[in-house]
Amino acid sequence: MSTALPSPNRVNVTQSPKSATEAEAIRLAQAGDAAAFEQLYQLHCRRVYALCLRMVGNPSDAEDLMQEAFLQLFRKIATFRGESAFSTWLHRMTVNVVLMRLRKKTLPAASLEETTEPDEETGGPRKDIGAPDLRLSGAVDRVNLERSIDKLPPGYRTVFVLHDVQGFEHNEIAGIMGCSVGNSKSQLHKARTRLRELLQEDLRDQARAERHAAKTQSGLGD
Repeated sequence: MSTALPSPNRVNVTQSPKSATEAEAIRLAQAGDAAAFEQLYQLHCRRVYALCLRMVGNPSDAEDLMQEAFLQLFRKIATFRGESAFSTWLHRMTVNVVLMRLRKKTLPAASLEETTEPDEETGGPRKDIGAPDLRLSGAVDRVNLERSIDKLPPGYRTVFVLHDVQGFEHNEIAGIMGCSVGNSKSQLHKARTRLRELLQEDLRDQARAERHAAKTQSGLGD
């Protein structure tokens, strides 16, 4: 199989009637069937690309990382044992590829194994920090939101993207990230808290800029 995989924006996602089911495609790909691997690529490339794009914020880097993730899949698909959903396994591999790239760039990363309170670990009633955050669901300028997400530390950003953007449950994120459910909830809570701070900083910066522009305009009008 060629190592040059097609762009996710140019993939033909329509499968022929003879296409194998995903389980059959996995089995055939594990046996070295290039067409079956191509089918798996077509089934999953868009979501893998979207995950990479949310994590790194750059379309070119995201496409490179998506390609790298599928090359890793091509090398390691024989090790898939079906102990988790194939998509979960593939997304875990993708996250590892992206985090490795981010570490090479020496970006600050937040640990996914920070100590959490016992009730967070067991899902106790004290504070459900994995619940939807209504303060982030209002009318926030999309550009500011995207910019603020990009500023999150990679560890926070990954859990935030997986949960609030990709829609994964905490037990799935725990499997993808190799952490506990409690740590996933804790990281999401911290990511949302930091995101609110970043959004508020953007709003303050915009207000200052508007006041400065108004003063400048007023001075020109005198």
